[in-house]
Amino acid sequence: MTELITFRSTASPAVLAGTGRIFGLDSQLLFDLLFQGIAVFILFLFIGYLLINPVRKMLEKRQEKVQSDIENAAKDKKEAALLKEQYDEKLKNVGEEAALILSEAHTKAVKNEAAIIAEAKEEAGRIRLNAEKDAELEKLKVQDEVRTEIINVASAMAGKIVAENMDEQKQNELLDETLKEIGDDTWQER
Repeated sequence: MTELITFRSTASPAVLAGTGRIFGLDSQLLFDLLFQGIAVFILFLFIGYLLINPVRKMLEKRQEKVQSDIENAAKDKKEAALLKEQYDEKLKNVGEEAALILSEAHTKAVKNEAAIIAEAKEEAGRIRLNAEKDAELEKLKVQDEVRTEIINVASAMAGKIVAENMDEQKQNELLDETLKEIGDDTWQER
């Protein structure tokens, strides 16, 4: 090939003009160039179909994903703004709600206080009534004990009277003496 190049470069333009070549190119070389050009074009189409289309599809999918992410971000931003507005509104109402809760708690406390006081007064009244009943029962018990004692004393006196066979004056003295020991208040109802 070096010889050919040398031959071409050593040939004069006049010699090339007689052979029918343009710029030293023959028809076979032009045909080979055209054939190689078509082969390269077909190869580019084939490679484009095999490689470029998948890359293009991947880029389109990537672009769709990026667009979807942008849309989702915008939607999330709107939702966040809406939630922030709701949160701010709730914060404004917190003071009012706290005052309402405190007011309700105070009202319940006052009602509970009144109920506890009423219950305590009622319980105190029951205790007082029970104490009065217990005192009355104790009083009746003491009266029963005094009556029992009087009966015992009268029985003892009757035993003495029978044992001594006394006369009436002596019996009256003994009766008066016993009554003085017992006391006049015992026979009176209170």
